[in-house]
Amino acid sequence: MLKQSASYEQQIAKLLEHGCTISDEAFCEDVLSRVSYYRLSAYFLTFKMKDGRYADGTDFNKVYMLYEFDRKLRRLLFSVLEELEVYIRAQLSYYHTHKYGADGYLNPANFNYHHNHLDFASRLNDLVNSNDKLPFVTHHATKYHRQFPLWVIMELFTFGMLSYFYAEMLTPDQKRVAHNIFKASVSEAKSWLYCCTNLRNMCAHSRRLYNSVFSVIPAKIPNVDKPAERKLFAAIMAVRELYPDTEKWNTEFMPVMSALIDEYSEAILLKHIGFPQDWETYMRK
Repeated sequence: MLKQSASYEQQIAKLLEHGCTISDEAFCEDVLSRVSYYRLSAYFLTFKMKDGRYADGTDFNKVYMLYEFDRKLRRLLFSVLEELEVYIRAQLSYYHTHKYGADGYLNPANFNYHHNHLDFASRLNDLVNSNDKLPFVTHHATKYHRQFPLWVIMELFTFGMLSYFYAEMLTPDQKRVAHNIFKASVSEAKSWLYCCTNLRNMCAHSRRLYNSVFSVIPAKIPNVDKPAERKLFAAIMAVRELYPDTEKWNTEFMPVMSALIDEYSEAILLKHIGFPQDWETYMRK
């Protein structure tokens, strides 16, 4: 039988019963009404003991600070990932169309043996159908009979589709793109793109970054030790490797990240996001 919905008063009583200190119950109820008990409960996991109770000193305000840190962190990273996504889209479409033509993506011979062209064509068709109200989609659907040059159809690609597109390019093309654009090997480029896809999806869907174990491990990134390879630090370092603008990374992203860490230094533990104490030295490009 499913659990029954609890009132805010019952939720507060449950938190108190499990050992959480609540100094302002009105504030606590306000947070629960805006965030939900279920979403906030993920941030209590850091303090949860084997018997289900929270460790001594667990304070609701501190847990809410973790939630706010996570929310602001996702917003910051999503902005960087959006820029990276646009860059990768531009680079891949430029390379592919100059080698194979505007519609070369429709020829399965221009992809490797992993490529399932029927599935790819079906996904493209679904993208067009689900975005048929966009002006540029309507324009190409009516004037060009649903024929799209790659640089146009790629505007509909998700980060994941961009990652898969690169992974299914012919090996010589993968090598040229990896070397000339990403300054990496093919295996590194594919790994980092996959990591960025995973991080982007977590940010877009408001999933918890703090004290999370990531399913994807980036390949061959210096200064990421074993305990941190499945933490946020490793994922951000993968973004760093692919991000094209060194000056912008150092002068726009890094100061905001540093300020965010400082703002919530009383609530967060760097080990829970895999950050070493001298993380700024490693993360700066």
